[in-house]
Amino acid sequence: MTDLMTRPYWYLRHGETDWNAQGRSQGRTDIPLNATGIAQAEAAGLLLARHWRDHAPIVRIVASPLSRARRTAEIVADQLAANGAPRLEVALDDGLKEVCFGAEEGKPMGSWYDSWIAGEYTPPDGESFADLRERAVSAVNRALELDGVPLIVCHGAMFRALRAAMHLKPNVRLPNATPMWAEPGAAAVWSLTALS
Repeated sequence: MTDLMTRPYWYLRHGETDWNAQGRSQGRTDIPLNATGIAQAEAAGLLLARHWRDHAPIVRIVASPLSRARRTAEIVADQLAANGAPRLEVALDDGLKEVCFGAEEGKPMGSWYDSWIAGEYTPPDGESFADLRERAVSAVNRALELDGVPLIVCHGAMFRALRAAMHLKPNVRLPNATPMWAEPGAAAVWSLTALS
């Protein structure tokens, strides 16, 4: 099992989609941001532009190639640049794609989700939580290998997998477009701070 590098980073889940609003499982299905999600991404970018120096400046943005994450990252990059930060290009990493929920995609989130995180169930044609954790850690480590602090823009289940790698309770929902500062502490105990 790959360990998460003990270097700080910013994390941002994409803005809202229609399927988020309907409580449907998205997974790899490429659902675009809705109007609320676009507004959330703009607000997150403005929030990061106002407060990112309180923790550490963002030197690069790495995003999932799924449109809801990629578009959120592009909007944030625009907001940062419009508010005095350097203009950052958005790099895409396939390893940051949301989990494949297989047969559960498009269906309402159900009781299976807790069993999936516990490693007791994997949806037919889906990806296990353990495999997601390994992929998530590898992708974030690639972003952390370079100097400076990255902003990772991707997905909710990905963040649950990263929480597990940070030795935190994994099954905690991260609201759409909430900037999160992740910082390692002593004995590999991580702290998470949400900008609001």
